[in-house]
Amino acid sequence: MELTPEVLEACYRAGAFPMADRYGRIEFYRSDPRSVLEFEDLHVSRSLGRVIRKGTYEVRVDEDFEGVVRACADREETWINAEIVRAYVRLHQVGKAHSVEAYHGGELAGGLYGVSMGGAFMGESMFARMPDASKVCFFYLVERLQERGFELLDCQIQNDHLARLGAKQIPESEYLWRLERALKLDRSFV
Repeated sequence: MELTPEVLEACYRAGAFPMADRYGRIEFYRSDPRSVLEFEDLHVSRSLGRVIRKGTYEVRVDEDFEGVVRACADREETWINAEIVRAYVRLHQVGKAHSVEAYHGGELAGGLYGVSMGGAFMGESMFARMPDASKVCFFYLVERLQERGFELLDCQIQNDHLARLGAKQIPESEYLWRLERALKLDRSFV
């Protein structure tokens, strides 16, 4: 099955997300429990707060979406293969996928990308080439979602990095209920 924007959108509406295995096969996954970030639970460490206040990074949205996805894939072990890159670039072109980017000296220093549908944002991946660059993007993502009335930030699978930022795990049944409610909202990421 080709990963068209329509297939990806249906996947997210069902609470699933695609990942390529080490052989390049793409499978769809759901996570129980599901990792989410409640906006009010965002944890900004003192050091991250200093980086944000100093303006160490210039933060932009959708300036280099494909560059962000490719940078997220540029690691020894990754679930992002060439087909996934192409699929998310197409999803970005139809206005459903977005990136938040941190620049330092005009160079892409870090970023994240995800999918925006209704009042839900499904985070996919993040990367950093410089200290705290992806965390700064995450901070600005949360700020942007709050300002625009989003209700759900899906982090998919919990890890230590997300936990330090304040993400928590909820049962999949609760996630699916919240997703259904958020998808009914009319919100715009840009």
